[in-house]
Amino acid sequence: MKAITLKRLALVVFGIGLLVTLLTLAAPAGVWLGLWDFRGGFAILQATFPFTSWIALACLIAALALGTVSKMNNTGNTLRVSSLAFIGALLVGISWYIPSTFAARLSYPPIHDVSTDIENPPGYVAIAPLRANAPNTMVYGAQEPMTPEENARLQREAFPDLVPQIIAASPQDVFQRSLAALESMGLEIVAADPDEGRIEATATTFWFRFKDDVVIRIRAQGNQTLVDARSLSRVGRGDAGTNGLRLQEFFSLL
Repeated sequence: MKAITLKRLALVVFGIGLLVTLLTLAAPAGVWLGLWDFRGGFAILQATFPFTSWIALACLIAALALGTVSKMNNTGNTLRVSSLAFIGALLVGISWYIPSTFAARLSYPPIHDVSTDIENPPGYVAIAPLRANAPNTMVYGAQEPMTPEENARLQREAFPDLVPQIIAASPQDVFQRSLAALESMGLEIVAADPDEGRIEATATTFWFRFKDDVVIRIRAQGNQTLVDARSLSRVGRGDAGTNGLRLQEFFSLL
């Protein structure tokens, strides 16, 4: 009788873990399936995330308690009871951990437009029609209530290393290396014009399918090459540092 009771309790812990996991996964899954936009997904996470760490802790304690009681009473199903309960605790833990990695990046300033050249940002040409219905403008940092000046100030504070880069190589070589870097990052190349020294690409984030547009501008600078880059979100006021981190990755690969 005790063995059956302990197994049922372990199933409850497992069920809680599975339910929390499904609710967490439903947030991005609905976006993928077109059931709601990112706002709906965020609403689900905001409703579940504050409680997942406590639920995970409770499930872990329950798993330890069930395993201990089962072993002390020699019920013969200690491993099964412990495994079910621990899997439930693990599922809740994962449901907490994945959103927490995103929440940890909310310390970045609420900007979504990052450019190495703030005074004369690289412009979008081939991508411009794709942004026709995008809420965010292509004018650098001009999304109300943000101003270009404030956007530039916040960008410099968060990403002081994102400035025009001079590379000791020919423009042709840098163009090919830039193209290879963007492709290795998984971006979709929209346009690559070596004569103009311009590459345009689109990045789609994994969980909520946000689209950010990247443009690389490559110009000769004597015997060297001057490279500027810009990354701009189509929607959303803040990007949790995504655009700046993307450009840092690009230059690291370059």
